[in-house]
Amino acid sequence: MGAEKINQSLPSRIQIVGAPDGIEGPGFFATQLDTVVGMARKNSIWPLPFATSCCGIEFMATMGAHYDLGRFGSERLSFSPRQADLLMVMGTIAKKMGPILRQVYEQMAEPRWVIAVGACASSGGIFDTYSVLQGIDRIIPVDVYVPGCPPRPEQILDGVMKIQELVQAESRGRRESAEYKAELGKYGIE
Repeated sequence: MGAEKINQSLPSRIQIVGAPDGIEGPGFFATQLDTVVGMARKNSIWPLPFATSCCGIEFMATMGAHYDLGRFGSERLSFSPRQADLLMVMGTIAKKMGPILRQVYEQMAEPRWVIAVGACASSGGIFDTYSVLQGIDRIIPVDVYVPGCPPRPEQILDGVMKIQELVQAESRGRRESAEYKAELGKYGIE
């Protein structure tokens, strides 16, 4: 079948358009640097799991072969904050652990993102006591909340995909903006 015959058999509402303006040729097309950097960051997130209770067990299942977080570019777990860009806080955080969690966050290099996994990390969960931090967003900024007690691996994967959307859409200059610095200022972070 020739190309003319294929084009004639297409429904009339489908329009074939040319490539957008830019440098083009075999095997490449020019685009914006922010788009390329966002795509590379999105597919190479290095998570640091900060797991303290049952949500950590669900995260282990997420890393297993059945759910395979590695297919999202997050296969390499980092247990050093200086080599991670995604802090995954999972489980109950006692008030005494708050300064350590904050120190881990501050040691991470920019750009960095945070997921609060489960009810305990998000809001203190069922532990409405004097010793439990009622949500990690009281000491560090949180980008994505994953609900559940404990959340299923599918929910954790959904949270990682939400982070990937944020990472891809974020411009390279956002972290230097006055708005971002003001947000960190609310937490006393410079």
